[in-house]
Formats: sequence, C-alpha cells, structure tokens
Amino acid sequence: MSGERPTWQAYNEAQLTRPVRPLAKRLLEHAGPGNGRAALDLGCGSGVETRALVAAGWRVTAVDSDPSMPDRLQDLVAGGDVTAVVGDLRDVAPGRVALVHSSLSLPFVPSTDFAFVWERVRRSLLAGGWLGVDLFGPRDDWHGTPGLSFHPRSGVDQLMAGLEVVDLVEEERDAPSFGGVVKHWHTFHVIARRPGEAEGAP
Repeated sequence: MSGERPTWQAYNEAQLTRPVRPLAKRLLEHAGPGNGRAALDLGCGSGVETRALVAAGWRVTAVDSDPSMPDRLQDLVAGGDVTAVVGDLRDVAPGRVALVHSSLSLPFVPSTDFAFVWERVRRSLLAGGWLGVDLFGPRDDWHGTPGLSFHPRSGVDQLMAGLEVVDLVEEERDAPSFGGVVKHWHTFHVIARRPGEAEGAP
C-alpha cells in the first residue's frame, strides 16, 4: 500500500455508476423489506448501497468521513429517507437499528480502536437485527499497514460470537485497488443476525 492514495472523495465519485455490491444484495435478501425500519450504513461512500437500502424500504442513517457524501445523497436526505452524518466511524454513536451494513469500511478502523467500534456496532443491533460486514484477512497485501485492521478466520468467529452467522464467504483474489495497483485481496464477507424476535419485520 505504498505511494500516495487517492482521496476518499475521488474514490467515491468513481464508484457512482457501479452495481450494488454482493454483500448488500445478500443482506437485503435475508433481511427482507425494511417497512420503514432503521438501518445504518457505515462508510457509505458513494451511496450506492444506501440507495439500495432505501429502495428496499429502510430508513437509513448514512455515515462517512467524506464531507462530499451528503451532496451525493441530497435527494434522499430531502425526502426524509436518509440522515447523512459526516464523521469518523470511531466518533459515531449509532443508536438502535434493525440493520447494519458496512462494506469495505470497518477494515479502515485502526486496530487499536477496532474493538471499541465493533462493540458499538454490536450494541446497536436490535433483537432480530441484521448485520452485513466486510473484514480483511491476514493474507491481504495490505496486512501490517498502520491504521488498518485485519482478522484471521478464528478472529472473525470470535467477533461473531453470540450472533447467528447465516452467510460467510472468504475470498482471495488478485485485483486492482483504486488507483490501478494490483494487490492480493483477502476478505471475509459476513452476514449475521442478532437472536430474538424482530419488531416490525414482515
């Protein structure tokens, strides 16, 4: 991960026309219609997955450190479907929600702060609530980079303790990162559910 990284704003703007990521698609298939229930999109970036959540009937709090994020979701904010929060994931008090989505953002929480952020995420889930997250594994080329977090499979299992894991995909591939540099990706895509009876579910 050497060299100067593109800004998050440039990255997010380049993502505007891509399809919804598979993690979000599978999460919505499991969770079903939102029916106005509260969802949290951590590290929402381009807003592509936020829009998919809204289209499925969820009322979304979208969080990202990129100050240009609210402009990309202005129509949804104006319509009352999205609350846009600009801030570091370490500083956000998420409240109580029926769904948390975080695609390729939690690995950018420094390892020294990850446990604190993760506990907040877990506590935010209502009974029956759904969680969809991406986590980096130790064979990722970026492993050891300061400011990032990585977890072995055993560590992922520990993070999910007490939750019902319904979908876990471990992926390794060589592909470009933003900026065109090819790297080896080692990623866990996890969907889990907090036990209990969900309120307002279909």
